[in-house]
Amino acid sequence: MFFVILGFRLCSSVRMLAALVSILLCIRPGHGQGCTEGFAYDRRARQCIDVDECRTLPDACRGDMRCVNQNGGYLCIPRTLYNQPYRPETPVLPEPVYPDTSVGFQDTFPAAAAPRSVEPSYPRVRGTAQCLLGYTAAEDGSCNDIDECETNSHHCNPTQVCINTSGGYTCSCTEGYWLIGGQCQDIDECRYGYCQQLCANVPGSYSCSCNPGFILNPDSRTCHDVDECEEEPCSHGCFNTYGSFMCNCDEGFELAADGTTCIDLDECSFSEFLCQHRCVNVPGSFSCICPPGYYVFEDGRSCEDINECDTGNNTCTTAQVCFNFQGGYTCLNSLQCPSPYIEVSDNQCMCSAENPACRDKPFTILYRHMDMSSGRTVPADIFQMQATTRYPGAFYIFQIKSGNDGREFYMRQTSNVSATLVLSRPLKGPREVVLDLEMVTVNHVINFRGSSIIRLTIFVSEHPF
Repeated sequence: MFFVILGFRLCSSVRMLAALVSILLCIRPGHGQGCTEGFAYDRRARQCIDVDECRTLPDACRGDMRCVNQNGGYLCIPRTLYNQPYRPETPVLPEPVYPDTSVGFQDTFPAAAAPRSVEPSYPRVRGTAQCLLGYTAAEDGSCNDIDECETNSHHCNPTQVCINTSGGYTCSCTEGYWLIGGQCQDIDECRYGYCQQLCANVPGSYSCSCNPGFILNPDSRTCHDVDECEEEPCSHGCFNTYGSFMCNCDEGFELAADGTTCIDLDECSFSEFLCQHRCVNVPGSFSCICPPGYYVFEDGRSCEDINECDTGNNTCTTAQVCFNFQGGYTCLNSLQCPSPYIEVSDNQCMCSAENPACRDKPFTILYRHMDMSSGRTVPADIFQMQATTRYPGAFYIFQIKSGNDGREFYMRQTSNVSATLVLSRPLKGPREVVLDLEMVTVNHVINFRGSSIIRLTIFVSEHPF
């Protein structure tokens, strides 16, 4: 914003041509806001402009006086002398210098010695030109403008700047200052939103800056967003935002406290149920591992038993029988019946009733094998017995004859000819349990009592799967 103070000259009487001419400089009250006398504020130009009193004032000069407009005032000069050059008849003596105290200019005449006469002296006019106030006569008879700023004959405030004009001068404030109380004071541009973001006022100017994440535009006022992602500040992915940025991490990683680094996520620490057996953390993921004798199922978490007997990955000889159980296998030797039993099939021994040594022994021993997971829930029905030969008038008793020292099992008779082996307490493996399950046949009609044995071998796995 640019503010000016226009200089003006006060009324003064100048004695010219033997006191025959009276030149008057009159000042009228100013118009508009903040303008000095003789000037009016132009809203379109936003500055003070000179008022032409010769046009705006009726009868500005009376009688035979002609009105001549000046910058900030006007002159009244006799019409008969306005266009007539002054021709002095007698030489005149130079008069002492009389400083003009009017505001806006100061007329200075050459210094001379003290007057020898009490008669007043007059300005000496050379040539044919009559110069107006603010001008001086040149040797060639023309009128030259007086540069009050150059001659330092202006009355501008020390805080103001003098600007020479035709016939006068103006006092203005430099850019960044405005006129308050006759003084040029700094304009606080920051109060008026000169900067888009950050503003620092300095004398006569201002300085703009931007918040972090922005950079100043060439206009030195507005800011534009910086794409921080171009500098790849993130260890994985980067997403630019207005004034900042965000980092994201690949699956299996999490953002560190610094907001840019991605660290591996230990999925195994979240839950002990991620894997059926054991969870191993790997960068960005995790892996499930199964114990020997198992392989990882298609779901990547469950463990399935490897049937070494089917795959042939076992150490059994041709004379042995490979028996698979959860997590392993065993090699069963060929059946060898204890005396006085004889082998009647691959898995059964019999003691003949005709043999006296068999009188108090079970009639048959049937060998069976089964596997069981460690920690199986209880109660659980795990094996069933049933009489294959039925006699009229006979009934059957089922019981555990041996191998149940820990009381983990009991027999539950389900009918007259059948019973079920029940697991009543969990078994922890690896373990091998051998039970003799006895079926006693009683017939009072023929006074007969006999028994048969099922020798059940249970392989309890080490793991609960």
